Amino acid sequence: MRFQDLAAFFERLDATSKRLEMFDILADLFRQAAPDDIAPIIYMSQGRLQPPFQEGLEIGMSDKLLTRALAEASETPPEDVLAHFKKSGDLGTTAEALLAGRTGEGLTVAEVYREFKSIANTAGEGSVEKKLCNLTDLLSASSPIEAKYIARFVMGRLRLGVGDATVLEALALAKLGGREFKPELERAYNLCSDLGLIGETAGKGGLKAIGRLAVRVGYPIRMSLCERVAEPEQIIDKMKLVERVKVKGSKQQRIETIRPCAIEPKLDGIRCQIHKAGNRVDIFSRNLERTTSMFPDIVEAVKRQVRARDIIFEGEALAFDEGTGELLPFQTTIQRKRKHEVADYAREFPLKLFVFDLLYVDGENYMPRPYRERRAELVARIARDTVIEPNEAEETQDPARVRQIFESAVARGLEGIVAKRMDSTYTAGARNFDWIKLKRNYKGELSDTVDLCLVGYFRGGGKRARFGIGTVLAAVYDTATDTFTTVSKVGTGFSDEEWVQLRERLDRVAVTHKPARVDSRMEPDVWVQPTYVITVAADEITRSPMHTCGAGADGVGYALRFPRVQGFLREDKGPEDANTVKDIIRLYDLQKRVKME
Repeated sequence: MRFQDLAAFFERLDATSKRLEMFDILADLFRQAAPDDIAPIIYMSQGRLQPPFQEGLEIGMSDKLLTRALAEASETPPEDVLAHFKKSGDLGTTAEALLAGRTGEGLTVAEVYREFKSIANTAGEGSVEKKLCNLTDLLSASSPIEAKYIARFVMGRLRLGVGDATVLEALALAKLGGREFKPELERAYNLCSDLGLIGETAGKGGLKAIGRLAVRVGYPIRMSLCERVAEPEQIIDKMKLVERVKVKGSKQQRIETIRPCAIEPKLDGIRCQIHKAGNRVDIFSRNLERTTSMFPDIVEAVKRQVRARDIIFEGEALAFDEGTGELLPFQTTIQRKRKHEVADYAREFPLKLFVFDLLYVDGENYMPRPYRERRAELVARIARDTVIEPNEAEETQDPARVRQIFESAVARGLEGIVAKRMDSTYTAGARNFDWIKLKRNYKGELSDTVDLCLVGYFRGGGKRARFGIGTVLAAVYDTATDTFTTVSKVGTGFSDEEWVQLRERLDRVAVTHKPARVDSRMEPDVWVQPTYVITVAADEITRSPMHTCGAGADGVGYALRFPRVQGFLREDKGPEDANTVKDIIRLYDLQKRVKME
């Protein structure tokens, strides 16, 4: 495929503010793309060169370097390039204007992608000049529209807003014959988390090849998630198995069986998925980023304590006080999410990894096995030592015992409990009542926190006028439509320094029109692509005609009353990890029921 044709598709995607139109454009793009081009196209359309869990491959060029490359490629004085850039505010638009009238050399998608990777891999002495030379050559061979999207990609400002779910749906239609095959693609994606691999496999081998994709050590599995309830007794109620049995000579009878569950303490740490292949250990976060460098102590403990050649398992990492054995708050643990001084911080605040689930070991996929077997095998694979240990778990069917365990966990300063059905499988990428969480603050009002994705900001006035930002527009994720629907404006909880940092972050992902995946009745001063997540507390959930979260035929949605931010940005969560519309509606119903009682 010619890169000029791909750039034309990017132009169409950039111009749309409608999610269904984006889907049609992507499906058309995948129909026209050769199988070998699909993976690079998917990666580049999302502004990257590889899956997000594969770190270390970034273009790494500044505005200044791109300006120099444009000046040389267009034979324009650098000061004229800068003047145009200041006027347009977009080096992509500047590149298109400066190279106007050129036809280009017919670059292919494969050639441009290969050159991007070459630039990204250039390192060592003289690497800056080598990158500059390679980029200049690439721009010199480009047509104006190609140069526009090359420049935007290099600067990390492509911002097409292409979501994973929309890509999968478009692939199903274009390469498998219908949107009804999207679940097969989702199953495979949940196992490998590599959208490019899914696209290439579908393009080359169709449905059969997708069906053969399986778990691979080193490719993170999309994590299973919990549903929530408001009271301990509701956990056992959700664990019931309801069957209708026909008794001879009578109508069907409803038979309820209470299935046992394991009750574990809910720990407020960093969720880790550990992959061990021989002596290599990789660690992935909840949003599937590679975080191995954060946890040198856990890496060494895995090599020392885990009895397996190849294994994938999950746990929760928490900082603790070596003197008292006390587990420390999340704010202390999250300090590991840094690029520098990790070793010093590891010595000051060592970690414990409380493991709770086994997904794969020595050639066997354990996810289809019941939780009881998965846990038993995991415990058997962990040698006793100081860093890694199994999370506590007690099996019960008794609602009174569940309450006792919950109250004991709260008394110990823990968040609450997680209940897991003993016969449940591990469902990658799913949130269901096989796993149920109960936190100490699920009560009548919304004293629980929710995670929201930022989709825009308002400039504000008064004291915050000097920051250029005073309020953010926040949304929840709608899994049914792969969109973000607004639920709140948030202006409380950030410090002055954090407002400055927040605006810098948001301006990097700002766009000129409402993103195609955002559903909003409000019009912020600045729209941003859904990228960053915040944790918000509020007094309660109310109905509101101003917001689109859960809005029905009457146009009335759901909103947070008196919201305030807890902490800063959630670096461990991606946009689709925000709470969902269903979460908000369920919390509203729980709130209403408790108030009625």
